[in-house]
Parts: sequence; C-alpha cells; structure tokens
Amino acid sequence: MGYIYLGFFVVFATIHLIASYKNNKSLRNVTKGFILFALMGYYVSFRKDFSYLAVLAIIFSFGGDMFLIPHGTKWFAIGGVSFMISHFFFALAYSETTTFEVVPILLIIGSAVIYTIAVSIIFKKLSAYLPKALFYPMFFYLLVNGMMNCFAIYRFASGICFETILAVIGAVSFFISDTSLFFVRFNKNSVQKSHFLVMLTYTIAEFLIVTSLILL
Repeated sequence: MGYIYLGFFVVFATIHLIASYKNNKSLRNVTKGFILFALMGYYVSFRKDFSYLAVLAIIFSFGGDMFLIPHGTKWFAIGGVSFMISHFFFALAYSETTTFEVVPILLIIGSAVIYTIAVSIIFKKLSAYLPKALFYPMFFYLLVNGMMNCFAIYRFASGICFETILAVIGAVSFFISDTSLFFVRFNKNSVQKSHFLVMLTYTIAEFLIVTSLILL
C-alpha cells in the first residue's frame, strides 16, 4: 500500500510542478492538496510504529498548503502559522532519534548563528517590499524554519547515515522554498515570477524529510 501512496505522490507532484511551470493556477490549486495527503499515506504505510509528532507535522504542512491557496494577507498569515507549527513538530520528531549528548556545543551555537544571519540578510533584501504588519511575523517564521534546520543538523551530528543526510537536505530545501515564496509573493521586481522553484524545493523537502523519518 505504501508504494501506491508513493506512486500517487509522484503523479500529483509532477502534475503540480508542470502546472506551476506553466502558471496554470487552477490546476495548481486542484493538485496541491493531494501531495501531502499521499505523503501521509506513504509515511504511515511504511512506518507502522509511526511518530505522532511526524504525523502532526505532515497534517499542519497540509493545512499550510490549503490556507495558502486563497489570496489575501489573512490567508497568507494563517498558512504561515500552520507551517510554523509543522516546523516545530518536525523538530520534535527529529529530537526523538537525536542523542544530544554527542552533538558538539560549537555546532549547536554555530548553526543557530548561521541561520540567524541568513534570515537577517534575506529580510534586509525583502524589507522594501513587505507590508510592515508582516515583516516581524515573517521574520520569526523563517527563524523557526531555521530552527527546524538546526535540529536536522543535530540529528545528523548524533548519527551520520543516509537517513540523517536526507533529513538535512530536506530541511535546507524547505528553507530555500520558503525564501523563494517570499520573493515570489512580495518582490514584484524579482526575476522569479512563477511558483515552480517554490514548489519544486518544497516537494523535495517534504519527501526527503518524510523518507528520513520512515528509515530511521
């Protein structure tokens, strides 16, 4: 059954990415919800002793997808909150298989500093385009995404293997996806106009993260 859900994921993700590339908004909206639905089935089918934290992370990612479909600041904010909660649950899910005692303190501090600097640079470039009411909430949101990335790194440091490598690549892809989304949505002068890169990196992120949670 898990391979069937994986097949659904590949089909709907591919159709959605083609629609994103061609700026077919109606097809993007129709296919978007099926991507995370298929990933949920993929996860619980292959991981019988599944983590409820991981399930909640996927559910809130699905909610974020749905809330971002309508236009408007209200829906964008609600979608952001849903994804932010998803990041917290993914970080907690990583923690379940992380031995923090072996993670170097310099890595903990250094990764947090690097992501804080990265977020600050990104928002310095975005500041001229963002509504003032959204600046600090979005800044905090991307910091939370960075925090999720840090926990993926800690998990990698506590046991370097194929699964933890997938988690790190997935987390970084999620960070790139969110950053791309901010520029597409708000920077009208950006050379990036479509949601293709946003959804490509997002789809890769969710798949790699979920796969890493299945394997470890």
